[in-house]
Amino acid sequence: MSKTLRQTWDLETIFSGGSSSETFAVYLKQLEQDIASLNTQVADAKVPVTVEDTYVYDGMIDQLQDIIARLSEGSAFVSCLGAENQDDKKAVQLTGRIASLHAQLASVKTRFDSLLQQTDDEVWTGWMKRPEIMPISFVMNESRQEAKEKMAPELESLALDLAVDGYHGWGDFYDTIVSKVRVPYEENGETTYLSAGQAANKLQHPNREVRESMLVNWEKAWSEAADYCADTLNHLGGFRLKLYERRGWDSVLKEPLAINRMSAETLDAMWDVITRAKPALVKYLERKAKLLGVEQLSWADVSAPIGESTGTITYDAAAESIVSQFRKFSPRMADFAQMAFDKHWIEAEDRPGKRPGGFCTSLPVSKETRIFMTYAGTASNVSTLAHELGHGYHQHVMDDMEILNQSYAMNVAETASTFAELIVADALIQEADEKEKLALLEEKIQNTVAFFMNIHARFLFETRFYEKRKEGLLSASDLSELMEEAQREAFCDSLGSYHPTFWASKLHFYITGVPFYNFPYTFGFMFSTGIYAQAQKEGATFAEKYDNLLRDTGRMTVEELAEKHLDTDVTKPDFWQGAADLCIADIEQFLHMTENLQ
Repeated sequence: MSKTLRQTWDLETIFSGGSSSETFAVYLKQLEQDIASLNTQVADAKVPVTVEDTYVYDGMIDQLQDIIARLSEGSAFVSCLGAENQDDKKAVQLTGRIASLHAQLASVKTRFDSLLQQTDDEVWTGWMKRPEIMPISFVMNESRQEAKEKMAPELESLALDLAVDGYHGWGDFYDTIVSKVRVPYEENGETTYLSAGQAANKLQHPNREVRESMLVNWEKAWSEAADYCADTLNHLGGFRLKLYERRGWDSVLKEPLAINRMSAETLDAMWDVITRAKPALVKYLERKAKLLGVEQLSWADVSAPIGESTGTITYDAAAESIVSQFRKFSPRMADFAQMAFDKHWIEAEDRPGKRPGGFCTSLPVSKETRIFMTYAGTASNVSTLAHELGHGYHQHVMDDMEILNQSYAMNVAETASTFAELIVADALIQEADEKEKLALLEEKIQNTVAFFMNIHARFLFETRFYEKRKEGLLSASDLSELMEEAQREAFCDSLGSYHPTFWASKLHFYITGVPFYNFPYTFGFMFSTGIYAQAQKEGATFAEKYDNLLRDTGRMTVEELAEKHLDTDVTKPDFWQGAADLCIADIEQFLHMTENLQ
């Protein structure tokens, strides 16, 4: 690895010229034409009445997969442009263009799925048994079933068209709100105004005074934007509820559960085990408060490091450590991470104008990924980097598969990313001296708190928001009250202060593609913990099994995935309890190590 790694990504290899790229303009124009051509073919297609009739669909399926790959490539490129520079107005325009193309393709897909729905069951069975179709039969069956549960094709197409400037438009407006947020930060007697992404990093600062001061300023900044955020969230929620009503869906969880290919029984089993595990987390929070010398932890203390260390981890050191620890589990995983660093697939520079948060986006045509974050040298930043590389590796092992089988759900996507975090965290803990071990163990436990408590609060908030939204619009103060109530419940009322405007500041509540962008994180954390336990038992041979599990994530339900690769039933508590026990063991070790430090 080079001495000084570049911290900005290379987008020129995808389309040169950024948001003004002429090559990309031509690319989008061709894509639009190809979608129109496929639409004509689908509109002219007849419902197959024999298995022989289904051969006509082969070319359409191939074109559909090709268009999905190319549109995903373009969408990823535009996402990167908007994230790296929130002031790029042309990128905003391109986002609208991409949304329109997605709507056009979705409309074609709706008509295509209607043809699948109308196919006779006997013909369908024969169709799915054809050798050319068998590899994608899971996704085809899924599409057929979804069509049966939606409105008539013309109404679904209308809803999709209206969503471009309505539903998705509100989601895009949130990006505009965030780009205008500026948070004051005082250092060495001078006040500077930070972007939301930069300010969020200060909330992780090792100095408590800095954290507390930033939390006050952060709350104030988001309170000033709260009315705009409330309008946005209300309209997003209202659109979803009306669409669900028209489809005859009576549960707001129906869509997110279907998207994540999991049952309500699995979700309930997971949350029940987590709820029973929370007393151990409360003990950890109480011990941490004593170690920090406070009566109760504030919101800004929860993810703070123990002690007053101001040391930072350089980007180069973080990269070297991640590659090294990945290699101990899987050489292939390490080689992928090394390639991501060497080929400049990662945007990590700490500078103004960037969007807050982190993500990994896939480029299925280029067979590459791009990772976005703002690296400030904290242990949490190292975890984020490993997390996003885990996402990238997941896509990497699927690059040679059919495009339809590469569309894996968010919950299993979070499995790969969280598994990558675990590899790095546990390896570093094992190699550390006693003082470093405590800090790293505490950092690992913070993840448990985040997934068991913080994410649970988001889930509770969103569930209750939708119930109240059915009755009418909610004000910014209503939403803040709901948020604090959910946080108090999720954290067992163990904190001295909370974050009422969290609903406004958190991007995940405004993502239009996926409602309930929360519980899949906890699923991924718990699922990966269970997988990690099995990996430790089986040793080096597990790496190949892990790759096979990842490859199946786009063509199985999570229940099928767990049964095939882990020989377990995730609708029952046993698997989840095993994962929770590992988390509790970390807490018990932490309590033992800090017994005499209070």
